[in-house]
Amino acid sequence: MNESRPLLAVVGTAYHTPTRDHLQVLGDVTIVVDQGGVISDVHDSASLAASDAIRQAHQVVRLTADQRLLPGLIDLHIHAPQWPQVGTGLDIPLERWLFDYTFPLEARYADLHFADAVWGHMVPTLLAHGTTTAVYFSSVHERATQMLAEHCMRLGQRAYVGRVAMDHPQGTPDWYRDASPDAGIQASERSIQSISAMAAGQSLVQPIITPRFIPACSDQLLVGLAELAARTGVLVQTHCSESDWEHRIVLERFGRSDTAMLNDLGLLQPGTVLAHGNHLGDSDFDLISHAQAGVAHCPLSNSYFGNAVFPVRRALEHGVKVGLGTDVAGGAQPGLLAQSAMAVTASRMLEDGVDPARSAGQRGSAQSRLDIVSAFHLATAGGADVLGIPAGRLQVGCYFDAFVVDLASSRSGLRRWDGIDDEPRLFEKIVRLAGPSDINAVWVAGRQCSGASQVPTSTS
Repeated sequence: MNESRPLLAVVGTAYHTPTRDHLQVLGDVTIVVDQGGVISDVHDSASLAASDAIRQAHQVVRLTADQRLLPGLIDLHIHAPQWPQVGTGLDIPLERWLFDYTFPLEARYADLHFADAVWGHMVPTLLAHGTTTAVYFSSVHERATQMLAEHCMRLGQRAYVGRVAMDHPQGTPDWYRDASPDAGIQASERSIQSISAMAAGQSLVQPIITPRFIPACSDQLLVGLAELAARTGVLVQTHCSESDWEHRIVLERFGRSDTAMLNDLGLLQPGTVLAHGNHLGDSDFDLISHAQAGVAHCPLSNSYFGNAVFPVRRALEHGVKVGLGTDVAGGAQPGLLAQSAMAVTASRMLEDGVDPARSAGQRGSAQSRLDIVSAFHLATAGGADVLGIPAGRLQVGCYFDAFVVDLASSRSGLRRWDGIDDEPRLFEKIVRLAGPSDINAVWVAGRQCSGASQVPTSTS
């Protein structure tokens, strides 16, 4: 076999949002993917270069007239152990939700049979939603965390997998926490080593340092994890100013904001993923931008637990990198297409306001709205930019992480109406309406890892 031949050529019409204000329709193109799973060329399908690429490729995929290719979705914030409770338990405030529902469930991951069953259902389900990259909080359990990484590797999902570190006696229950700061630091380091060893020689699955959030961590644990990040170069994820409760707890403890403390500790660094951020101020945005960190905006979860709407446009104007997260299970829907639509909805509520007792001029926050193009950009290229990976765009030099949506077979209301729908309208319909039943195939780094037979393929 000639390994210089392209791995894959995909022929058809594609959409992507390389910038947050631009939908690019790639009409009847041939996307060429090299042996490393990276897009090497994008040709007009009528060109001689496209014909040559198709002739040389190991596999050729030809989309039908009703199928569209989009870049894979990048979910920056998933609580993997909470998968069994997704869609439930959203009736109480965050601080009670954790102790009444979530911590008891997460403690069950000491049972590896239970962990294996959950991971075996969750990872393929997320892939079927088009989630090609996932950033996971695991539980405190090292072996269950390792198993999650193994499932992602086996099934082909790009993933950042983090063992949760948490030891604070007021912020965690005594039956579910690290025994001490040193125990939490050492367990996190062992988890990094085991995932790195398993994933050696590839970039698909990586560890990520995961202090749950400041209220759940002692000062000593936070300092130790920052030192671990500096020593290993591993990315960091945590929660930041999610709710009134979390934001207030940190202010009372330190007299400074979440962001300022994370920065002082050394946990705010390039690629740090800060989940939620609903109560961040302009000075926080400036710190995040300067550190080249980013925010995982979780619009549906924030509606239940955030006590505020994250001001996406204000953050972007301060140079903050922003992507989207489901926050499973605080977010009751596992796919980022639904979150993209919710991001638009939440931004409109922020701009227009929600209290009719106030006058229209005092009710909302001006110039806050997003459109569907900018929301999808957050779900793809925006998330890639937070993580610092070449993904989220269908262009040369990016990983071929992508999915196909079929407009003809949908029962979700997704349909092309002749004489009414042009390509931008079809794109908007896909983002608002498409679900797993409409997604025919999913690729990560050029390898198909979900979907199947409805996408015509050939080999050469």
